[in-house]
This record gives sequence, C-alpha cells and structure tokens, in this order.
Amino acid sequence: MTPVPDPREQTIAILYQALEPPVIDGARKEAKPGGYSDSGADIGVALLAAGCTLATPVADPDPTRVFDWVWPDTEEGIAAALNAGATLLWANTVVFAGHPIEAASRKAWVVGPDPRAMQEIDDKAATNARLLDAGLPVARSWLIDGDGDLNAQLAPFAQAVPIVVKPLRGRGSQGVGVARTREELAEQVRELAESRRFGAAIILEQFLPGQEITITVMPAACRAGEAGPFALPPVRRFDQIGDVAPYNGDVPVSRNSAAMTPGECADPAIAAVTAACEKAAALLEIRATMRIDCRADAQGAYFLFDVNAKPNLTGAGRPGREDEDSLSTIAAAACGWTYPDFLLAAARGAWRSPQDQQG
Repeated sequence: MTPVPDPREQTIAILYQALEPPVIDGARKEAKPGGYSDSGADIGVALLAAGCTLATPVADPDPTRVFDWVWPDTEEGIAAALNAGATLLWANTVVFAGHPIEAASRKAWVVGPDPRAMQEIDDKAATNARLLDAGLPVARSWLIDGDGDLNAQLAPFAQAVPIVVKPLRGRGSQGVGVARTREELAEQVRELAESRRFGAAIILEQFLPGQEITITVMPAACRAGEAGPFALPPVRRFDQIGDVAPYNGDVPVSRNSAAMTPGECADPAIAAVTAACEKAAALLEIRATMRIDCRADAQGAYFLFDVNAKPNLTGAGRPGREDEDSLSTIAAAACGWTYPDFLLAAARGAWRSPQDQQG
C-alpha cells in the first residue's frame, strides 16, 4: 500500500463546488451557494499558516477574497490546478460517481470522500438500511415517492406523528421539518413533492425527542497509532427551532453547539453511540472526515439518523470569520487541536487510485 504523504511535503490545491450535483434516481442534492468557497478559503489560509505549500489561482491570494484560494471542481479547473503544480487535491465539494476527481485521483493525492461511496452514502434510505442490517442503532425511516399517490402512502403514518419529513438527498437541515399532526404531515410532504427542489424522493423518519449530538469520525490514517476510524468528542446541539437544528448559513453552529466534556463523554449512552459511529464509518470504509448526527429517544438511548460524507469544515482565521467554526472544528478543539492541527490530521488521510485503474 502506498504510504500516506506528509501534507507539508505536498503542494495542495483546494477545490470548490462548481459542478451541479446530478439528479440520481429522481433525487436531487441542492448545490450550496458559493460552492463551499468560503470554507475552502478558510482551509487555505489555515494550511498556509501551518507551513503547507499551496497552488492557488492567483500568486498572492487575499484572505478576504475567497476565490483567490480555490479552484473549480470541473475537469478544466482540476487540470489547471495540476498544471499549477498541485500534488494533493483537497476536494472541498460534493463528489459523485463520474466526478472529474476520479480521473484526477490517478495523478494526485485526494483529500475527500470516494466519489462512488459518497453517492451511495447520500442516499439516506439505503445508508440507514445498510447500517441497520449491520446491527447498529439507527432511527427507523420510510421512503415516500413524491410522484405517487401521497394519500395512500401517508395513510399508514397518520397515527405516527410526530414524525420527521426530509429529502432523500438533502444538504444540512434544508427541507427538513417535524410534522406533529397528520395534517402537517400531508402538507409538508406535498410541499416537498411539488417544489421539486430536492426531487421526488422523500423520507419519513422516526422522531426522537431527546438530546441531539453530532459525532465527527476520521479515517485511521489521520492519527498515528489508530487501527480503525476514530471519533472526536461529540458536540451537543441546542437552541433548535421546531426540533430541527437551523441551517448553519442562517445561524453559525458556534452559537448553538458545544463539545461535550470528558465526564459527559463517559456516560454509557454517549460512549455506546460514539462506538456505533466508529463502527458505521468502518462499515462504510470512509476515506475522509465524516460527520454523523445522532439523537436520543425518550429513554435516553441514542440512534444514528444522518450520515454526512462531506461535513462543513469552516474555521476561524480569516478576517470576519471569528464566529465560523464548524461542528467538526469544535470537536477538534476539544481534543486540543487548533484548526490547522485538525486540517493537517485530515490531510494525512489522503488517498489515490492506481494509475492503471479504469474510471
């Protein structure tokens, strides 16, 4: 196996989302405004401060101008980054089967999820089923076809409220709601189906009334001595709106989230769900930092309910970004890692495909 590179010995190019994610089996994952260029610039400034060498679109990037730091994740953008000397591509974007990063991974190291694996993980219903089959604690969920007979499909759930309504391939908390009456259930599902914003596929999910936490899991290669994926301290979420965490573009997570203390982490229920998240990451064979959201039922037992193969990795450091830590960087700080420390650890999980591998 090819040894993982020292990120300080590579020339790093950071990619942002310029490609619109494809519609897959009728489901659509909405592109983020700006294409994660804001977090890409955060990453670039922090890596530069950590002593890394960057390939950037301009010779002297300005920390206040995000597109000075990032390359589009198109075939042309990636080629330009490689021509600028990049030996490691940080795919700070949503990838999918057939994404240009697949071909580029035969020419350079990649930090980010495997494209085909991410496409599979983004199917929340299939991922939940896969984890359940492995015996992991996962919130129950059911798939609704927005193009089908909604009244007939929703009839079995009339007495199941409250219940969570969400897109099959959503991003963050966008499109997510909690229906507390059968009328709200019908209204929320119909609105999602008719908007077509996320395609036709909708998930109904078991509502868990307890505390919500999020757990960042990293590949073993990110830290010396690890034999498998390892979790950072869980982060507790609070100040939710209607039992849903607000989208971080509206409310910075630093205002409604805090890392759990060592004493809290030692609680048997927290220790158990942390171990379950590590098992889930191993089962999914992660190649990059992953985030898993979990929530407790009325008895205090935790269940996994959302696996995010492309977590937000914003971090403080650029002018005006003092309040922009992400859930994963909050967790990293609880480990004693600075933002640059965390990014260097994540970069040690870089991977590449054999040059003779066919795309």
